[in-house]
Amino acid sequence: MLEIKDIKELFEMLKDSPIEHFEYEKEGQRLVLKKPSSAFFDMTRSAEPAPYIAPQLAVQPMPHEVQAAATNPEPAEAIVECTTKQILSPMVGTFYSASSPEAAPFVQVGDRVNAKKIVCIVEAMKLFNEIEAEVDGEIMEILVTNGQLVEYGQPLFTVKVQE
Repeated sequence: MLEIKDIKELFEMLKDSPIEHFEYEKEGQRLVLKKPSSAFFDMTRSAEPAPYIAPQLAVQPMPHEVQAAATNPEPAEAIVECTTKQILSPMVGTFYSASSPEAAPFVQVGDRVNAKKIVCIVEAMKLFNEIEAEVDGEIMEILVTNGQLVEYGQPLFTVKVQE
C-alpha cells in the first residue's frame, strides 16, 4: 500500500528527471504523476474547446475605509466605503495571465473588472479553466506570476470593491 511519504519521495525523484509521465498500479491502487508542460499553451491548437469548469471562487472581504477630500467646501470631506476582496484559485494548477505568450494579459493593476470579466486561466489536468473576477472593482494587486503553480484557495488577485 502506497503511503504519503512514498508518494512524496517519488515526486521528488521525478521532479528533476526527464520523465514526464509516471504511472504505478498494484492491488487496486493507481498513482499517476505528470509534469506540467514546460511549453506555454496555445488555445487555438485544440480541435474542440476544452470543457469549461465553473470556478467556485471564495471571495474574502477585508474592510477598510478610504477618505476622499470633497471639492465642495460644505462638507469638509466625504467618506467612501471600500472593501478589498481576493480572487482565489478554485483549483490546483498552473496560473496563466494571458491566453497565449503573444497576447496581452487579461488584466493589469489598475484595470476595472466586472463579475464576468476573465482575469486569468488556471490549467489543471490539461484543461484550461477561465477564471472570472466574480466581483466588480479595480485590480489592486496581482499576487502570482505567469506560469506559477497555484494551490486550491490561493489568492491570485486583490480587488478594491466600492460599496
